[in-house]
Amino acid sequence: MDSELNTDNKVVGAKQVKGMLARDKVRVVYIAEDAEGRVIEDIVKISDHKQIRIIYVESMRKLGEACGIDVNAASAALLK
Repeated sequence: MDSELNTDNKVVGAKQVKGMLARDKVRVVYIAEDAEGRVIEDIVKISDHKQIRIIYVESMRKLGEACGIDVNAASAALLK
């Protein structure tokens, strides 16, 4: 997994990722494969539309750990 997720230049969580996508601030999106579809469907659609690369991570737990947080994460994004 991308070690860049352990930096401050990221956002974690669906709401934050969608907000940064709307502002064209996202470079790469990470999505947990076990995240609920309703939570990540808009992120996938917007990312595809804006041609932003999506990297799928095995689980929400692993994505949270990679981001340096103690909770699960459905999505995260590296910022420009």
